Amino acid sequence: MTAVRIPIARPWFGAEERAAVASPLETGWVVQGPHVAEFERRFGTFVGAPHASATTSCTTALHLAVVALGLKPGDEVIVPAFTWVSSPNAVLYTSATPIFCDVDLGTFNASVEAIEAAITPRTVGIMPVHLFGLCADMPAIVDLARRRGLWIVEDAACGFGARIDGRHAGTFGDVGCFSFHPRKAITTGEGGMTTTADAGVDARVRRLRDHGASCSDFARHTTATTLLADYDLLGFNYRMTDIQGALGCAQMDRADEVLRLRRRHAARYDERLAAVDWLRRPRTPERFEHGFQSYVCLFQPEPPTLANVEHLQARRDRVMAALERRGIATRQGTHAAALTGYYAARYGLRREDFPNAFLAERLTIALPMYAQLTEVEVDEVAAALVESIDA
Repeated sequence: MTAVRIPIARPWFGAEERAAVASPLETGWVVQGPHVAEFERRFGTFVGAPHASATTSCTTALHLAVVALGLKPGDEVIVPAFTWVSSPNAVLYTSATPIFCDVDLGTFNASVEAIEAAITPRTVGIMPVHLFGLCADMPAIVDLARRRGLWIVEDAACGFGARIDGRHAGTFGDVGCFSFHPRKAITTGEGGMTTTADAGVDARVRRLRDHGASCSDFARHTTATTLLADYDLLGFNYRMTDIQGALGCAQMDRADEVLRLRRRHAARYDERLAAVDWLRRPRTPERFEHGFQSYVCLFQPEPPTLANVEHLQARRDRVMAALERRGIATRQGTHAAALTGYYAARYGLRREDFPNAFLAERLTIALPMYAQLTEVEVDEVAAALVESIDA
């Protein structure tokens, strides 16, 4: 098997990160503590959110968000059909029901029209996903939610650096949820964050992530009390460690540079692939700013339909295999969560229900994207992609 020379993603760690993670080891305070608090402060400032609370992952951030907003059995939440499975999972964890809607093939995000068509009398909330670093149409979605009396939890797992009119993803709805998985722009290994302007929601999230405790371990250990906290909420153990918090602080020092480099690489891909008519490159609508968590293209040597998708997918897969043989990693963008085995079986869902999500699952190609890519590597990936069409 050919060794991968250009991976799909690569975290950017250096001496600063090594020094950061050593700090909590030296103090002995390695659970949620001062470094997590500093990471929360810096992240909230960066995205423009009054409150930010760190968690173990974006999945647990989503779970905390919907619980804090009161989601319960019998309720429904609108979720895009083309997203990572954790989006609907967070709804189902509460025994509520995710109601899937199709996406726009031009942005890979759910449109306000698709969301509105999925609303029923049991709908209480909307979970728009900012896929691959491009915001969903949040002004239109917020207007819809206000008219229909619905809350919004933004799945901003990929949304770091994404903005509309200068406003950052995760600050439009009631709660935003971010991921720090290694494929994201900044990483803590695993980890997540909720953001909100609602102090009450933030307070509930903070208690729920810590077993429902009335105060945190760090707060107790920095005061004179020897008493345990009270527990009058059913909570979870979704606390980020201080080792991760310290790593997150070091990553925040790189945030602006990481986003600048990702956008530069995306622009170079755009330039090198501009004449490739069988590949639809990422598009950034006017007033939107792309964070480029991933650079995801649509393979379309002919207009894709449910009738020709298997044929087109076979050709796409040959292209991806040819790149792999040259040491270049690629991936499909993500999956159609609605059509994964569990959800398809549970709700009787078919590809015909979400044709765009199915086409996106079968025909997307994510190219290598990380800050340390060189211009030579971007050019090599683009050239190899073009040469692989006849593989």
